[in-house]
Amino acid sequence: MRRKLPGEAPPSAGGGSLPSEADLAQLSTAISAGEDLGPFVRRAFACGRPEPLLSSLRAVARDREAEIEELCRAHFHDFIRAVDDLRSLLADADVLKGSLSASHSALLSSAAPLLASLESFLAARALAGNLSSALASSRRCVRLLALAARANEHLQAGNHSLYLALRAVDAIDRDLASGPEPLPLPALRRMLLSLVPAVRVHAEREISREFADWMVSIRAASRHLGQVAIGRSAAARQRQEELRSKHRPLEESITLDDDGAGDLDDFAAATASSDVADGAAAASFDLTQLYRAMHIHQTLALGERFKKYYLENRKLQLTSDFDVIAATPFLESHQVFFAQIAGFFIVEDRVFRTGGGLTSRGDVDALWEAAVGKMISVLEDNFSRMQTANHLLLITDYAALLAATMRRYSYPVGMLLDVLAKHRDKYHDLLLADCRRQVVEALAADKFDQMLMRKEYEYSMNVLAFGIQSSDITPAFPYVALFSCTVPDICRIVRSFIEDSVSFMAHGGGGDTYAAVKKYLGRILSEVVDVSIQKLVDSGSGMSVSQAMQVAANMSVMERACEFFTRHAAQLCGVPLRAVERGRRDFPLCKSRDAAEALLLRLLCSKIDEFMLQSDGVSWMADDPPAGGNEYANEVTIYLETLTSTAQQILPLAVLRRVLVAVLAHISERIVGLFLNDSVKRFSAGAVVGIDTDLKMFEAFAESMSNLFGESGKDSAANEMKAALVEARQLVNLLMSNSPENFLNPVIREKSYNKLDYRKVAVISEKFRDTSESYFSTFGTRGARQNPKKKSLDTLIKRLREAS
Repeated sequence: MRRKLPGEAPPSAGGGSLPSEADLAQLSTAISAGEDLGPFVRRAFACGRPEPLLSSLRAVARDREAEIEELCRAHFHDFIRAVDDLRSLLADADVLKGSLSASHSALLSSAAPLLASLESFLAARALAGNLSSALASSRRCVRLLALAARANEHLQAGNHSLYLALRAVDAIDRDLASGPEPLPLPALRRMLLSLVPAVRVHAEREISREFADWMVSIRAASRHLGQVAIGRSAAARQRQEELRSKHRPLEESITLDDDGAGDLDDFAAATASSDVADGAAAASFDLTQLYRAMHIHQTLALGERFKKYYLENRKLQLTSDFDVIAATPFLESHQVFFAQIAGFFIVEDRVFRTGGGLTSRGDVDALWEAAVGKMISVLEDNFSRMQTANHLLLITDYAALLAATMRRYSYPVGMLLDVLAKHRDKYHDLLLADCRRQVVEALAADKFDQMLMRKEYEYSMNVLAFGIQSSDITPAFPYVALFSCTVPDICRIVRSFIEDSVSFMAHGGGGDTYAAVKKYLGRILSEVVDVSIQKLVDSGSGMSVSQAMQVAANMSVMERACEFFTRHAAQLCGVPLRAVERGRRDFPLCKSRDAAEALLLRLLCSKIDEFMLQSDGVSWMADDPPAGGNEYANEVTIYLETLTSTAQQILPLAVLRRVLVAVLAHISERIVGLFLNDSVKRFSAGAVVGIDTDLKMFEAFAESMSNLFGESGKDSAANEMKAALVEARQLVNLLMSNSPENFLNPVIREKSYNKLDYRKVAVISEKFRDTSESYFSTFGTRGARQNPKKKSLDTLIKRLREAS
């Protein structure tokens, strides 16, 4: 028998222990709260004592039953009434059920025809829906087949209809992709799905082939297009130059009249017409195939790829255009080279402006920079090896026309023009070398005789063309010019140089055209003409006096020619002549002019020396002077008179005056030299008188020559030429003086003998002293006066000897 545990409830009558009140309260609370009783059950079984739990549950059930009984007792009467009402309600429900059954039977009997009609309607509506769906599918298939047929027709029509074929294919693709339901014909759907990519591939292939053909054709057309555009630029430049030359006389006036304003309008109109002409040239090529290819590729969603493809191909074309000059010399191929590049970028400009974004400004600028770099490289290389000015000018002129053409299309050409300007010194050096050769040849071919012109056109071509006429009156023909043929030949060479220089500077030289041309004009005059004439003069080359005189005469004419050169350069550069006249410069051929005069003087002095060699016939110990002077003096005087009569016809009076003064000074020096000659041991007073007579002849010649220089300069010319003989005159006067020792007086010497050298006077006096007796017998009185004069001469000799 089990032992009772402490605190355990006493067993119930059923054999289990009775639950305590706490357990009952806790269990009742959990049941009332609707809590889970699982924990209670698990705890009871875990303890191995489920009986108390069952007892507690039975107790709770008894409590609930007690409560229900209490409740039923409290509401018994209400319950009875509810049962009665329920019974009454059931009776009413039976009646209603019978009524509904009768109504249902009546409804079924009356609705039977309507149900039959409804079934017929539903069947008909289902049929109509099926027919509508079939018709819609049929229409869709017909539309798709029509689109396919239209696409096939456009494909057969040629490449110009490819865009329409692609639009039809795109419509088929959109219908198949966005239709409400798939096509009921799987075969048709498969056929159409295979058609769409096939047509697109075919369209891309055909348009790519057409684009390749266009690339070939546009390259061939670009050369012609560039030639036309550059030719029109050349024509526009020619028109501008003609209008500028027409307008130049108006520039010389201070104000413009109405006609002048009209000329300015003509100039502006010429410029505008050249722009229109270039626009017409640009419109003469067709970009339809290019634009069609672009649109086709955009339709195929390949627009960006086509842009890259176009740009890459154009770059390759430009690179191949650079190779035009590889097979032939640049001089022969430069026009084709520049024309090809010009046409290429005219096309690119048109594509950029009308291509709808096919190319960007950056793409075109990159191509242009590559082309400019290549052109600069080619020009630098060829210019460095070029040795002919005309060749360099041809290339420079065409490159300048290219720059003018591309500037009209807003391409920057500054770097290209800078290269042309950088080589202007080399161009002018080559041009100067050509001119130097021509000038040397002209000088070598000239016999330096006065030029004979038989016809008026010869006068116009050789004189008026260079403004070297001495009078505005047309002379009678045949006409003998004051110059030789060298002068017009050199003028033609210099004029051609000016025109070539202006052409280079105006079209490719950059900067101030007139200033640069004036600089190079100075170079050709000083470095070529002046140096060449100076070399000719310095060499002598067996030149006669008449030839040397002609050279000197040529130089005076060249002074007028140099003024013409300056005016001609100014006119070609568009500079007003009044501005040129304000900036007159010195004669640039002064060195050769001075050399020519020096040569003439040297030859004249040589000729005089030949006559002076006849002074050996002078009787130095004669008691009586020769009648009419010595023979050499007569011959020199005759020669000078003959020479002067010829020289005054061709030489400017200033030049003739300088030459005569120098010749007379040489004669004076030679006369003094006669007294100093070692062959003359002594001389008599008669010889001195003869020399005095010779001097008087020369002084008379100088006096007669002074009439050539006009009344205003007559006295000064006579004094100047007599002054050239002053040394010989002072020496003769000293020798003929009664008081030679006055030479020692500073005052008298400064006044009467300032040109004499005391050493020369000492030597000559020594030779004269030995004959002093005869001298005094001739010019003095006899007796007492002889001794003082002899004494004066001895005193002079003694003092001069002491001074030396």
